[in-house]
Amino acid sequence: MNASLSSVDASPVTKGEGAPLLAIRNLSKRFGGVTAVNDVSFDVRRGEILAVVGPNGAGKTTLFGLICGFIEQDSGTVRFDGEDVSRLAPHVIAKRGLVRSFQIVQIFPDLTVHETVVAAAMLHHPLPAARRIADELLVELDLAAKRDDLATSLPIQSRKRLELAKCVATQPKLIILDEVMAGLTLAEAEIPIAAIRKLRDRGITFLMVEHVMPVVLQLADRMLVLNFGEMIMEGTPSQVMAHPDVQEAYLGESLDA
Repeated sequence: MNASLSSVDASPVTKGEGAPLLAIRNLSKRFGGVTAVNDVSFDVRRGEILAVVGPNGAGKTTLFGLICGFIEQDSGTVRFDGEDVSRLAPHVIAKRGLVRSFQIVQIFPDLTVHETVVAAAMLHHPLPAARRIADELLVELDLAAKRDDLATSLPIQSRKRLELAKCVATQPKLIILDEVMAGLTLAEAEIPIAAIRKLRDRGITFLMVEHVMPVVLQLADRMLVLNFGEMIMEGTPSQVMAHPDVQEAYLGESLDA
């Protein structure tokens, strides 16, 4: 990748220093008789990549919706950068620097690839600066050749990279990634993996859900495991993947098997 991320207004931080950037306490959500998230508490430290893993239906995407204000919690609190954001609207939370991608990529149907990233960058920047930021990000994520294409025309691997570019363009402190590698081969994932590492080194924190375990093991500093809406453990990738309860919940069998 030839471009730098100099347009991203983040400063390098010492991993884990100071108070947690994101603090989740006793977060719960029920849909009728189904408890999707049950009394979940954890911290996301500054400058780290925390991966949330678990089987389908474990409550991961619901958890992300609660954190970002897209779903109203039944109980519990979300504190971001020292502020209680539990009841704020999603666009207000995004303005604070907490943004998310979506498992199903959200695309403006009438905008080009470049215009899509410009629109995201305008959350904090005037149009000339937003255009410059978009130019850099499209190079960084290998989308420059498609800058004038309609975003809806992109294949899935390019749409996933565009989703990451939109998040970065908003000048975030923390990015929540919801299966940004889904549908990609490991070769296709190399560009977003490299970009995420570079962004983390520049001070952006990541909370991610990902089912592609080789990607998780390459990126995650820590892992948190959900099953049936409950957190069953957290730790380093090696600690988590070696735990028999995790192997049973996530894989249905031991890793040795």
